[in-house]
Amino acid sequence: MKPGNAQPVGGRLDPPVLVVVGVDTLGNEVARLVLGHGEDPAALLASHGWEARRTRDVTSQTVTTHVLTMTFEVVPTLEVEPPFEGEPLADGLADEGATTRRDPDLVMAKDEVPELHQRVAAYALVTSSRGVLMTQFSDRTNAEGRWGLPGGGIKGGEPPELAVVREAWEESGQVIEVRDLAHIQTSHWIGRAPTGRLEDFHAVRVVYRAVCHEPTEPVVHDVGGTTASAAWVPPTDLDRLDITSGWRSLLSAVVSVALAPDEADGPDHSEHDTDDDDRAWSQP
Repeated sequence: MKPGNAQPVGGRLDPPVLVVVGVDTLGNEVARLVLGHGEDPAALLASHGWEARRTRDVTSQTVTTHVLTMTFEVVPTLEVEPPFEGEPLADGLADEGATTRRDPDLVMAKDEVPELHQRVAAYALVTSSRGVLMTQFSDRTNAEGRWGLPGGGIKGGEPPELAVVREAWEESGQVIEVRDLAHIQTSHWIGRAPTGRLEDFHAVRVVYRAVCHEPTEPVVHDVGGTTASAAWVPPTDLDRLDITSGWRSLLSAVVSVALAPDEADGPDHSEHDTDDDDRAWSQP
């Protein structure tokens, strides 16, 4: 995929309608549900009697409305044995549930009501002969100076696999080829955007695996955006970066490199910086 082919249909519009589909091991559809604000796909399927074993794909379709369909291979809940304590989720499954969190230092006025805001974004674990492509957050985010994966919010009618090609080019100048779906991650919390606006925020992240066949020295084209810099990092050096807790846990799930816990955040704060880079886009 070339970045020139990743043109969105329209600009930043309303978020897409999110549909969760469950299929059995033979590929037969057994469940079709609309993902509501703050919900997690795996948790939604579980509430209807289905256990998600792995993600199949994410597809995009726009006629009059942009619809993203997330398909999971499922089995009836009663057929699934409870996992052993500490056993990781199957590869690619959404893993944060539908728990609503709050900023630990949140202070709300008596009659203040949070504004509903949903952000659907696409990211990629990009590898090349030079290592893993990482991006550093700018002062437009709540994670300035820290690191994560390239990517960002999808635009109106834009398929996520094209959105991440565009974002990788804007944030690093690299031309990438998307290979497969790696992970779906959701978060739901009440807190303040960088503007100070109180939000009931639902973040949905679609994460792909991708390759860069001709890596170059990274250059940030989207000057003044959420990316301050980008770099190719050898997998063995990832643990030396100040990676946000959310990306650290995700990288540990999809990269064959053991990353140390982000102890600097402490047990509470680590839950709240999962999507600090998402909050930058909650501004008007």
